[in-house]
Amino acid sequence: MTHLAATPFACPPRESGEENTFEGARLFQLNYAMHAEARQKLLKRFTAGGAVPAGSVLLFQGGATETRHETDHEKLFRQESSFNYLFGVKEPDCYGCIEVDNGRTTLFVPRLPKEYEIWMGKIKSTDWFLKEYGVDEVLYVDELKATMTARAKQLYTSRGVNTDSGNYATPATFDGIEAFPNDTTKLYYDIVECRVIKSAEELRLLRYINDIASDAHLEVMKRCRPGMQEFQLESIFKHYCYYEGGCRMDAYTAICGGGINSATLHYGHAGAPNDRQLQTGDMCLLDMGTEYHCYVSDITCSFPANGTFTDDQAAVFNCVLDCQEQVMEAMRPGVPWIDMHALTYKVIAKHLLSIGICRAEYDVETLVAAGLPNFFMPHGLGHYMGLDTHDVGGIPKDQVDSRPKELGYKSLRCLRVLEAGMVITVEPGMYFIDMLMDRLVTEADLTKYVNVEVLERFRNFGGIRLEDDVIITDEGIENMTNCPRTVSDVKAVMNGTIKHRSQLQKMFYRVGDEGVVVEIEEDDADFQEGLREGRAYEVMLAEEGIVDGVLLE
Repeated sequence: MTHLAATPFACPPRESGEENTFEGARLFQLNYAMHAEARQKLLKRFTAGGAVPAGSVLLFQGGATETRHETDHEKLFRQESSFNYLFGVKEPDCYGCIEVDNGRTTLFVPRLPKEYEIWMGKIKSTDWFLKEYGVDEVLYVDELKATMTARAKQLYTSRGVNTDSGNYATPATFDGIEAFPNDTTKLYYDIVECRVIKSAEELRLLRYINDIASDAHLEVMKRCRPGMQEFQLESIFKHYCYYEGGCRMDAYTAICGGGINSATLHYGHAGAPNDRQLQTGDMCLLDMGTEYHCYVSDITCSFPANGTFTDDQAAVFNCVLDCQEQVMEAMRPGVPWIDMHALTYKVIAKHLLSIGICRAEYDVETLVAAGLPNFFMPHGLGHYMGLDTHDVGGIPKDQVDSRPKELGYKSLRCLRVLEAGMVITVEPGMYFIDMLMDRLVTEADLTKYVNVEVLERFRNFGGIRLEDDVIITDEGIENMTNCPRTVSDVKAVMNGTIKHRSQLQKMFYRVGDEGVVVEIEEDDADFQEGLREGRAYEVMLAEEGIVDGVLLE
C-alpha cells in the first residue's frame, strides 16, 4: 500500500535537544469597529424614512446554547448571523439593543453561576465584554426587562422571511415583552439590505477566508490519488483550514463527489457521506468552504483523480471555464444577474455543439430557446455570500413571486441588478444527471436536438463545476478565489510542478495598490520563509514591500 507523505502543514517533529515549541498559526486580526460601523449603517437606513417615534429601541437576540436531542452534549455554538453582523459577539445567550435617539448600544450577557468556573473556565466580567466588543454599555440579561421599561417607548424586533431559504427569522423575546409596543415588520428587511453591500473591513476578512480556502483546495488537489476515499479529501481540507487559518467551523457540508457522485449537486449529506473510493478515470468535484468569525468562503474545484484529463473531461472542463470567464468579463454594476445566467446557457450551448452532444443543424439560439443547456446546468449561476453561504438579500421580498419557472432559472438565488460592494459566487457547471439525460433521450421534442450516441458516452461521467467568490467593484469585479482554473494548471498542481498559488494563472484576481496583480518573485526571502514554514499562502510583493497584508505578521 502507498502511504501519503507527512503533511507539509503539520507541526514539524522536534529535533534532538530543540526546545519543544512552535510559533503557531498566523491569524487574521479582527477589527471590531466593523460591527460599530454596521450598527451605524443600520440606524441610518432605519431612520431614513422618518416616522420613528422618540424612545424607540432596536432589540436583538443572539443565538442560544443548544444540546443534542435530550442529552447534555452541548453543540459547538455558532452565533446567529445578523447578531454577529451588528455586535461580533461569539458567546451564546446574549441580547443587544440600539437606542435610536442617541445610537447608544447595550450588550446583555448571561449572569453565570460561580460553579461555571469549575467546568467552563473563568467567568468574564462586564468590563471584559465592554472592552472586547466596543459597545457603550454591558448589563446582564436579567436586567433586560427593567432596562427596556426605563428606556423603550417602542420596541422593534426582527422578524421576516429569508427569501433564499423560505424560513423566517425569529424576533427577540423575553419574559414580559408583551407589555411593550413591538413592531416586528420593518427591522429584518433593513438588516438584510445593509448586509447586501459589504464594508471595506468585511471585504478584508472575506479575502482572508478565501486565501485560506484556496490554499486548502490546492493542498487537497496536490494530495489526491485514486484509491483514496472521498472523505479523506474532505479531511485534508478541514485540517488545513483549521490548522493554518484558525477556521474551526465549516461554511457548509462538504461536497466531495468522485465519479458519478460529482453529478449530485448537494452530495455529501448524511445519506451520501462522501464515502466512495476514488477510481482511476474519475472526475472529482469538491465544493468546500470554511468560516472565520461567522464569515465564509464557498469554492468548488474539479479535477481528475489521477491528474490526467481524458479528451471528454478536458472538453467539459473547458466549457465550464469558458462560462466562468465570459460571465466575469461581463459583470459590473448595472448588470442584471439573470442576464449572466442566460449568458452561461449560451456558452454551454456553443460547447454542446462543439463536443457533438447536440446536432450540428441547430444553432446556439435554437438550443437556448428550446432549453437544452438547462438540462446540463439545472441550478442557478451563483448566490450572495458573506455571513452565510447563501447570504440574504439575493431575492428582494417584492420579487419572490417573479422568479422564473423554467429548469435552472427556477433555482436562481439572485434576481437583482449588480451593485458595487456586493459579494456573489460565480459557479457554472456541466453535469450528466441520469434523470435529466433520460428525458433528453426519450422525449421526442428534446431528442431531436441530441446526438444520442454521443450523449450516452457521457453516462456516468459525473459533473464539473468551478466556483469563485467575487466582489463587484466600481469598474467590474475582484475575484477573491485563486484556485487552479485551467487544464494545464490542474495538471501542474497534481504532478507537483505548481506548489503554491502564486504560480497559478489568475482570473480577475487580487489587485495591488496600483490596480494590477502583483506577482511574486520566486527568490524573494519572505516567500521562501513562508514555504519553509509550511505556508502554502501567497506572498504578493511590490517594489516597496508586502502588498495587501497577505503574509500576516
